[in-house]
Amino acid sequence: MLYEHRGRRPVVPESAYVAPSAVLCGAVVLGEGSRVLHGAVLTAENGEVRLGENSVVMENALVRGRADHPALIADAVLVGPHAHVNGATVEEEVFIATGAALFPGSVAGAGSELRIHSVLHVNSRLEPGTVLPIGWIAAGDPAQLFSPDRHEELWAVQRELDFPGTVYRVPRGTPMREIMARQSQYYGAHLDDTPVD
Repeated sequence: MLYEHRGRRPVVPESAYVAPSAVLCGAVVLGEGSRVLHGAVLTAENGEVRLGENSVVMENALVRGRADHPALIADAVLVGPHAHVNGATVEEEVFIATGAALFPGSVAGAGSELRIHSVLHVNSRLEPGTVLPIGWIAAGDPAQLFSPDRHEELWAVQRELDFPGTVYRVPRGTPMREIMARQSQYYGAHLDDTPVD
């Protein structure tokens, strides 16, 4: 389904395919030969989503564009099932496996591989050709790779990446009640979305 959001409509070339159960909302632009499979959601909240030529977004994946961090996916990229690309830049020929997550301001370098349930943290840059192992976390610019059992070392890097400021535009320590009130208002903009014929 295609939805107009804040006056912007998805752009889908004839050579692209969007499954009937997929959702494209707002300023979403698909490249030639791109594919968006069942249950996938590409939503341009207040920033663009661009999917390159011959790139595929698989079942139940989420790609979200943000004002400060559009979701820019280059050519020949696979976004696997249940993956989450939120305000990230994905360079050409990147493989994003099932359940991997890329957060706002992150960059996955050309030819890199994010394996199952791996995480590329906010404002972090994965060097071209890097393999991020299953369940590992990449943080920093350039990114350091951390296994899940190295939380204290990861936190020393992650703390400086400003997750709350980047994602929610609030300082660290802001109460969750305040964050969620702002998020509720922000997503309320979808109340005015209209289906595109």
